[in-house]
Amino acid sequence: MTLPEGFVCEFEGLAEGLLMEPSVSVRCNTGKGVSPLCDASLVPWCGSGFYLDQRPAFTFDPAMHQGLYYVQDASSMIHSHIVNRIAANRSHLTLLDACAAPGGKTTAAIDSLPHDAFVVANEYVPARAEILRENLIKWGFPHTLVSRGDTARFSKLKSVFDIVMADVPCSGEGMFRKEPEAVKQWSPALVEECAVRQREIVDNIWPSLREGGYFIYSTCTFNARENEDVVRYILDNYDCEVVDMDFPAEWNVIERDGCYHFIPGRVRGEGLCVAVLRKGGNPGGRSEKPVKAEKRSKAAVDVSRCREWITNPDDYNLIVENDRVIALPADRVALVKKLSDTLDVLYKGVEVAVIKGRDLVPSHALAMSQLLRSDAFPTVEIDYPAAMSYLRRETITLEDAPSGYILLLYDGAPLGFVKNLGKRANNLYPQNWRILSGHIPESAPTVVTSGSGRRL
Repeated sequence: MTLPEGFVCEFEGLAEGLLMEPSVSVRCNTGKGVSPLCDASLVPWCGSGFYLDQRPAFTFDPAMHQGLYYVQDASSMIHSHIVNRIAANRSHLTLLDACAAPGGKTTAAIDSLPHDAFVVANEYVPARAEILRENLIKWGFPHTLVSRGDTARFSKLKSVFDIVMADVPCSGEGMFRKEPEAVKQWSPALVEECAVRQREIVDNIWPSLREGGYFIYSTCTFNARENEDVVRYILDNYDCEVVDMDFPAEWNVIERDGCYHFIPGRVRGEGLCVAVLRKGGNPGGRSEKPVKAEKRSKAAVDVSRCREWITNPDDYNLIVENDRVIALPADRVALVKKLSDTLDVLYKGVEVAVIKGRDLVPSHALAMSQLLRSDAFPTVEIDYPAAMSYLRRETITLEDAPSGYILLLYDGAPLGFVKNLGKRANNLYPQNWRILSGHIPESAPTVVTSGSGRRL
């Protein structure tokens, strides 16, 4: 690789590190009971992350589509460690990931938050926002909201979030090894353009952070202009202080003026910089009482039946929007309304079902969700070829299965719903998510062990 003209290696050994082969790593979904392989090489700062010896064809692994793991660079998994430290012994936290797509850092944060936390994930680019929505649905955490749009909208939401993460758009120096296009696009002018945009994003979202809250700033680039200079800008313009993360020396992370740099060659991962700041003031006491959901429409079918499909139904309110039955945490209904009045919301809570005439069709989001009650539907375990056919949205035939809605399992974990008609079963996998490739390997890639998913 030839480094672009004008690029300066600000760290010793960086030029050599950029010539090394990039690593491959994944992070298990602890919320679905998945853990790394017994002999896995673990990511030092993330107990649920581990390295792979080679990059398999992830597309052909049903476990990835089941949300049992997420393919993520090891350096980016540091957000799991940081959020875990911030959230320790705390409850009812609210987190914003302001530049969230495709969702890796969001899901890493989710796994480190208490179960009663609420997460808002925003993305500016519409196509990337749809990918974010898909990945968060598959991850299955029920207390989420996905929004699309400019971060300027968050300036209207005063003191809402306990934690704000901003993995801001950057010049992409940390991706030089993996993405040749990043090398081609880089220029000193791009660095300056990004630095201006990064300050704008900070200014937009800072008001939404509560007093005493934590701001996690990160980029996938090395230069001081987009990292240390932005942190200095925040310190100069806002009442806050840098939080010393005190990473263990054996992690080989470099600290420079409040920023922590992950340098290829020193760490087994790509380039990343992260800084943590604490906003001045005290959080203060607050509480949100459960409220009854307002009636959105008069459905032609009794949607209360959906309560039989979810765990802890008394903790959730069911609302109907555009013939979709949505479960919202009862103690977050007021917050969701406030967010919905300000943001362009793509998804919230858990879509439990779609109303079609007098029928309630269980949604794929329910199959993926941690809210799914294990005995709500008849289940059928299918083999790998059938699982791939399902993910390609082909017709499925089930032997000796009851009629009606069936939850398909692969390796003991939910794969999705079909409606069994006897001789055939209608495939209910989302059309836009289907695998387009006609190729089917003889066997699935082994990333997580057989049976490591959530058993029903």
